[in-house]
Amino acid sequence: MKKIVVATNNDGKLKEIKEILKDYRLVSLKDMNCSIDVLEDQESFEGNSKKKAKEISEFLNMPCIADDSGLCIEKYNGWPGVHTARFLGEKSTAEERNKYIIEKMKDLNDTERSASVKCCVTYYENGKYIVGNGEIKGRIAKSIRGKNGFGFDPIFELDDGRTLAELTSMEKNNISARKLALQNLISKL
Repeated sequence: MKKIVVATNNDGKLKEIKEILKDYRLVSLKDMNCSIDVLEDQESFEGNSKKKAKEISEFLNMPCIADDSGLCIEKYNGWPGVHTARFLGEKSTAEERNKYIIEKMKDLNDTERSASVKCCVTYYENGKYIVGNGEIKGRIAKSIRGKNGFGFDPIFELDDGRTLAELTSMEKNNISARKLALQNLISKL
């Protein structure tokens, strides 16, 4: 089985990808003693995903899977989108970003809280890109809820009223935008 590096230092993301792609031999950047930090400066999830996959694959001389994902709020034309992890600055925490979004939207009614999570996953090897996309729809919760997950999971509410952070990892992995993107990718590999 071919070894594939997953281009992330985010333990939560790596765990999620490994659970979803359990039939593949995946290693992390840490496993490869790789501390390369690719600048995510593209204007789309696909652009960032492709850039990370290519740079890391070429640096390590092995196939790479990279993703980029984010929260897209309809009311704000898809903001924060590709800037989800950085819109308050590189050093901001997920908790700070989540509190900021909750505060920004505190006066909005339920119909104005529509949002989606979009994910693009790219497999890169020897000059060839294979791309998968996934998206789930929901809304921004009125408060931070749940202890599971990471990033914006505690503020992204599903139709059943639970946030992604209130789901078990198995429940989340069954419906996540990342899973949908990975399934879309696998169908093309």
